Amino acid sequence: MKIVVLFGAAIAAKLGFIFGLINIIGLLLVFFSCRCLVGVGFLKRMLQHGWYRRFYNLHCYYWWLFIVSVALHTAIMLAIYGVPF
Repeated sequence: MKIVVLFGAAIAAKLGFIFGLINIIGLLLVFFSCRCLVGVGFLKRMLQHGWYRRFYNLHCYYWWLFIVSVALHTAIMLAIYGVPF
């Protein structure tokens, strides 16, 4: 509840929504830079491009973005809405 008092319910809900969007973006970044999928389909052809190799090399950082975003999203949403059970 402290986050709701700190930011206000409306801003906390907007932050939760933004972190939800970052979750989706982070998940896509992790998926398309996945080291397990490189030999499959179009990702194999993508490794021929320099920009994809740079994108691919940042895979570990995408995981950190995703994990932090999920943690913040969860904390904010639990603070606003609580456990629904």
